[in-house]
Amino acid sequence: MMRIARARWVAVVAAATCLGVAPAPIAGAAPAPVVTRAALDPALVAGRGADVPFLEQEAEHARTTGAVIGPDRTAYTLPSEASGRRAVRLLPGQHVEFTLPAAANAITVRYSIPDAETGGGITAPLEVTVNGRHRRTMTLTSQYSWLYNQYPFTNDPGADLLHPDWWITECQCVPAQTSPAPVVPKPFRPHHFYDEQRLLLDRAHRAGDVVRLTAPRGTDAAWTVIDLLDSELVTPPRVSLIAANVLLFGADPTGRRDSADAFDRAIAFARRHRLEVYVPPGTFQVNRHVVVDDVTIQGAGSWHTIVKGRQVTLPAPLPDGSVHTGVGFYGKPAAEGGSRNVHLRGFAIEGDVRERVDTDQVNGIGGALSDSSVDGLYIHRTKVGLWLDGPMSGLSVTNNVIVDQVADALNFHSGVTDSVVRGNFVRNTGDDGLAMWSQHAQNARNRFERNTVQSPVLANGVALYGGTDNAVEGNLIADPVREGSGIQLGSRFGALPFTGHVRITGNTTVRAGTFELNWRIGLGAIWFYALERDLDAEVRVVGNHFLDNTYNAIMLVSEWSVKDLHSITNVHFADTRVDGTGTSVVSARAAGWATFEGVTARNTGAVPVNNCGSFGFPASGSEFSLTDLGGNGDWLAPWLLPNTITCDDRPQVVPPPPPSAW
Repeated sequence: MMRIARARWVAVVAAATCLGVAPAPIAGAAPAPVVTRAALDPALVAGRGADVPFLEQEAEHARTTGAVIGPDRTAYTLPSEASGRRAVRLLPGQHVEFTLPAAANAITVRYSIPDAETGGGITAPLEVTVNGRHRRTMTLTSQYSWLYNQYPFTNDPGADLLHPDWWITECQCVPAQTSPAPVVPKPFRPHHFYDEQRLLLDRAHRAGDVVRLTAPRGTDAAWTVIDLLDSELVTPPRVSLIAANVLLFGADPTGRRDSADAFDRAIAFARRHRLEVYVPPGTFQVNRHVVVDDVTIQGAGSWHTIVKGRQVTLPAPLPDGSVHTGVGFYGKPAAEGGSRNVHLRGFAIEGDVRERVDTDQVNGIGGALSDSSVDGLYIHRTKVGLWLDGPMSGLSVTNNVIVDQVADALNFHSGVTDSVVRGNFVRNTGDDGLAMWSQHAQNARNRFERNTVQSPVLANGVALYGGTDNAVEGNLIADPVREGSGIQLGSRFGALPFTGHVRITGNTTVRAGTFELNWRIGLGAIWFYALERDLDAEVRVVGNHFLDNTYNAIMLVSEWSVKDLHSITNVHFADTRVDGTGTSVVSARAAGWATFEGVTARNTGAVPVNNCGSFGFPASGSEFSLTDLGGNGDWLAPWLLPNTITCDDRPQVVPPPPPSAW
């Protein structure tokens, strides 16, 4: 372990960013538990997001001797990356107590501790007791958090700019073109502060029992931030007797020996004899890809069966540019025909990815998987939870927990069709939570349904880049931090054009709409971005709730350099509720048109419609038209005809009140 002095360097940096610290007094009996979903009253998001087996409790609602930090939505601060934008900071000797709302034998703690002075992280203990007894110790680590600098980031807090030839907002300059060179503070842009750790308790504890988390005196962590606690009642291990048990093929459940070859032998045997592969309780070390095709791999449950690997540096780069490998289950590449009839169920994948190398194939699930399913996995600390390269079709991704990723949780990349992503829980991604990226071939007829995406540190909760006839329905998306928002439809990253239709239906976003550093404006909870081509496919945005929007609820924009080239048309909003905007309900910064029917709004911070069009400001009115189809209340009508220009480039932000029942 690093000594306390080595942790205090980053502790001072982070403490300076933890604005709004307030004491949280402790007195009397344990308070009644406050159960939330995405830090909201569950009644506000009923029927939306994933149905999960755990109950979420935010630390700021618990009893503590520490201090509440936040709220703060400013990037590069500890509160901004916390669920609900608040958390509790413990100094050594302080604690926070959670009252169990239901019987539980397992907990998950989302936390942050300081980085080491030179990067690479430290470890520190966290004491766990139930009713003052049943003492356990969790080992927390910052080895998988604390990134710095410009994309694709670094683990070195003392690094100079990775791209001195890029524009940066801190000096409003391109440093390499500035003489004398500007002084850029170090560490530069610290982020990705949080990690989470799971713990099976000694037994099932009752509702009303008190779980205390204590940062012990003498810990190497100058502070410990607790964001939340998830508690659940884990079922006993699943047993499969008629299967190819990996133990029979030499797998080591203690994790001391590498079991990758044993998995290969079990898979080969199972395919020959038409059996499933069974992975019993234990921790199995696997330090490379396990290639899967026409096979079912069944674990005992994601709390019981853990497949864990180290990131391994390759002796030479592979043809795809990978310089590392690590644990992952991969279908064959699409160029080799891909894999089919693969079913992965009921186990955890624990990766060892500590940096972002975009060419690396160090994802939890990869390759091409047609007519396949991924269900009930826990995917932790890989680069991307599931990165699927098409063409492929017929994949079902359901009921997984995907957390603490360096990049996306899931990306359908090029030619993924007729597939569904349903009931998954995503938290703390380093890029888009769920994405469809039609880079080389169209993604078509896919559905993202009833997923929960919380706290993407970079980019969006859900993002569609091109595609045909895709749908985003019933999702719950909360707390994007920087350079993205709740939902984005973007013509960017070389994506093929949107064609056919897009359905954005019945979703809820909360505390979405980040500050775009380069544009120096706030984004929308849902935003349409015409960067590389027009957006003109039929888009229907129906039945969505945009709650507690940091800036705008709806944004339609083309980048300044292409403002006269691309437009956004054929967008239809209906049956939508907007509860709270820091600025406007709609911000239009492009040419085009949209219709509105049954869109109601309250608690707006600025003019309801900020209509700049494409900044030509013609006498005839804005180049963007909003059509009132009725039922919109009184927020829209005054700003319609003749395409009224109400352009305020940077309106004052008025924080809205917390969302409430409509």
